[in-house]
Amino acid sequence: MTRRQLTLGAIGLLIAAWGFLPEFTVTMLNYIGLYALVTLGLVLLTGVGGMTSFGQAAFVGLGSYATAWFCTAPEAAAWIGVIPESELLPWIGLLAGLVLSTAVAWFLGSVTLRLSGHYLPLGTIAWGLSLYFLFGNLEFLGGHTGIAGLPPLSVGGFTLRSMHQLGIMIWSILLLTLWALHNLLDSREGRAIRSLKTGRVMAESMGVDTARYRIKVFVLAALLACVSGWMYAHLQRFVNPTPFNIGIGIEYLFMAVVGGAGYLWGAVLGAALITLMKQYLQDILPSLLGATGNFEVIVFGLLMLIVLQRFPDGLWPKLAAMVGRWLDRAPEVTGQVSEAALAARALPEVGSVVLGANGISKRFGGLLANNQVSLDVRAGEIHALIGPNGAGKSTFFNVISGVDDPSAGVVTLLGRSMTGRSSRAFAAAGLGRTFQHVRLLASRSVLDNVGLGAHLRGHRGWIAAMLRMDRFEEAALISEARRQIERCGLGSHVQDMAGSLALGQQRIVEIARALASQPSVLLLDEPAAGLPYQEKQALAALLTQLRDEGLAILVVEHDMEFVMNIADRVTVLEFGQVIAHGSPTQVQTDPVVLAAYLGGDTVEMAA
Repeated sequence: MTRRQLTLGAIGLLIAAWGFLPEFTVTMLNYIGLYALVTLGLVLLTGVGGMTSFGQAAFVGLGSYATAWFCTAPEAAAWIGVIPESELLPWIGLLAGLVLSTAVAWFLGSVTLRLSGHYLPLGTIAWGLSLYFLFGNLEFLGGHTGIAGLPPLSVGGFTLRSMHQLGIMIWSILLLTLWALHNLLDSREGRAIRSLKTGRVMAESMGVDTARYRIKVFVLAALLACVSGWMYAHLQRFVNPTPFNIGIGIEYLFMAVVGGAGYLWGAVLGAALITLMKQYLQDILPSLLGATGNFEVIVFGLLMLIVLQRFPDGLWPKLAAMVGRWLDRAPEVTGQVSEAALAARALPEVGSVVLGANGISKRFGGLLANNQVSLDVRAGEIHALIGPNGAGKSTFFNVISGVDDPSAGVVTLLGRSMTGRSSRAFAAAGLGRTFQHVRLLASRSVLDNVGLGAHLRGHRGWIAAMLRMDRFEEAALISEARRQIERCGLGSHVQDMAGSLALGQQRIVEIARALASQPSVLLLDEPAAGLPYQEKQALAALLTQLRDEGLAILVVEHDMEFVMNIADRVTVLEFGQVIAHGSPTQVQTDPVVLAAYLGGDTVEMAA
């Protein structure tokens, strides 16, 4: 039995048993489903995207109050031109809640997500409290008393009055959401979302607009909370501010963390555990310890501490690992896909200047890291940039790849001025790069990491990914990623976690990721560092092959033997200035270069 078969079997069992479950059990399942829908948004936002939010309960409130007002206020029905008892009002309330939540989330995300560190969660607490008090102080929303008399939901003329009937809708929406989010994360867009947590600089260099993706994830989480609030309002048939306070927002975050913040099914597990724990603690503890104190809060807090200490990644990965021992692995699909499905880029004519830097200077306060540095990289050549530690190589590397803006000078890529442009623009124009300190998604497979490099070669968006309408393009992207992995000699590590590889292999993964973007120029920052001799030879052969295919390559490297054996031209930096430029032979015999590397006295003694 595979995981998919087990999941479908569990869903089938729930469907078969639903009509026979007692009312209390169905009620608890309904609340678990509603809480899990909010928690799914937090898994996407916090566990996958790396943005901690304590304010999701406020978006639940927006969904609840939007439908409550449209369903009970006579002026709302008159404004939209329907009779007050119309069955359309709850659905109009849903639409209004989604629009309102989108607008509020987009505005709050644009402001809040600029913050980093502990300021981000503090910001979410601030607007969460603001919205909570807003609900209680608006008279047309009933103040702290709330709004009563909401009508039941109707679908196709059939009224959902009982808990069993509403539960079918709640769990259908929850399961469809799980399916859609699983599809989203298993796609080109999903790889970009996963890069937001620990690899934003790297993702920008792959062409991912991380600021835009962060806001989109934030809005999606708000919409899921809004839908949950809409169903909650019609389940309760009453709305007041109490269920939308900051304490409930913290509980939602607990559900995500306890279940497993990086796992979709962890949201369901966390919602179930905390909902049941609260319910049974409230029933059991008063009979044991008396009803005069809130002992359930104390015990609940202690249990949370124990769970968080023993299971820092949540309970779902442990549970999945235990069950996984008894399951078969699903067969891997490796169909052949035509590369014509991907955007292709023609390489420039051999010998033409692909990347140019003219008079580049870079200051950090009073420190001049680069001073009037000029060089060019041509198609069909390997250009090496060398120099002692602290010479300014990495700073120059970041400037000519768009990570940093130059203080003075001009950077051109394929004849176009790129000065002041973002690293995304450099990637879109045809620049691929690696990093001095390896930047990979350590908990993701080699295939996922390299697939991220091909991000700009795909175009299908979030909706297409959720509905699996991007499968042909996704198969083409994965096929290209596999090809580059095998090309770089890591074919046996395709499904290995990138963080489990040796440092030298991780550097090769970075090269494969850069090649997946089909660049016109490739910037390699110390690619041979950490590689044993045999792997260095294989890397040299790969770079030579890429050069012969017409690719322009700029290499920053400390291994002089490696550099001199593969480079066509060499530029030497010292204290941020160019001190030599020429062929490997010319540079090796240049007394100024020897003095920079060996020291002046040593050079004179050698002479």
